[in-house]
Amino acid sequence: MTQRRGVGLTPMETRREVIVDAAVLADELGYETFAVPEGWGLDSTPVVTEIALRTSRIQIASAVLSVWGRSPATLAMTAATLHQISGGRYALGLGASTQALVEGFHDIPFERPAAKLRDVVTQVRNLLAGQPAELRNAPGAWPLRLGQPPAPEVPILIAALGPHATRVAAELGDGWIPALVARDSVAAWADELNRHRRTVAPERPPLDVASGPITVVDENPDTARQIAAACAAWYLTAMGDVYAQSMSRQGYAAQVGEIIAANPRPSPRRGVIPPSAEAVLEQLAIHGTGEQVREQLKSWEHAADLVTVLLPPGLPWPIMEATIRAAAPSS
Repeated sequence: MTQRRGVGLTPMETRREVIVDAAVLADELGYETFAVPEGWGLDSTPVVTEIALRTSRIQIASAVLSVWGRSPATLAMTAATLHQISGGRYALGLGASTQALVEGFHDIPFERPAAKLRDVVTQVRNLLAGQPAELRNAPGAWPLRLGQPPAPEVPILIAALGPHATRVAAELGDGWIPALVARDSVAAWADELNRHRRTVAPERPPLDVASGPITVVDENPDTARQIAAACAAWYLTAMGDVYAQSMSRQGYAAQVGEIIAANPRPSPRRGVIPPSAEAVLEQLAIHGTGEQVREQLKSWEHAADLVTVLLPPGLPWPIMEATIRAAAPSS
């Protein structure tokens, strides 16, 4: 059983000062990783820089940067620069994002996302290793290398849920960072990916799997449940169909349908999980008093190598602080 713990946030959390304060607290409490999200709000890379300058030991991960939002060359430059600034504590998280974000924000057709993920991860890894850029659109140009020391040791973590994208994680990633996966599915899914990994890349160590529950601590357990349920319902009903499809494939199609029906106008703070779909909340979240959350976390210890507690957006600081403290690894 593991005591490796991380903290993650959602892209809807855009209070920069709160994000940095949470990272500083996680650093003090012995968490292994702090995952900084990016969606359509904050550019996460300056936030990662600020965290790196205000912490001393915790790994800081981009979780995740979209493979559609920056070129492979920019991603490699960013990763190598943050590797320097953080003293080797940076991990690059990459993902194929969602159709709603890629098309609705970046104005790019969301076509063959797994192939895009594979291509970008491969190019970034090659650039970080000191190889020249792969030129396709300007073949007559002179291919350039990264203009700073190579940083092949930067871990590349892949966020993936679909069957094709998870194969990319198995073949090319140093870690797999799936979000909103049923607790009882994570370990078996990781075993499946590692079996594939041993076939295509037997020289590489097993994937490091970082996943965990939406987590909320409050003195009033009903308040904690309401916040956790609203976050889970929002992801399953309003963030495209990627999470709903994933949970359905994991055996919860009926419950997902009930959640969608119960939230005709999705809201990140007023979403509900009906009693008939409580099993989904039990798989995706833990909530209650600090003591209750510490006890519930034990059920996640077998699931992931690194249990990452996911904090819902907009939590008042006292609730966020209480949650981070309650879920901290034992000394």
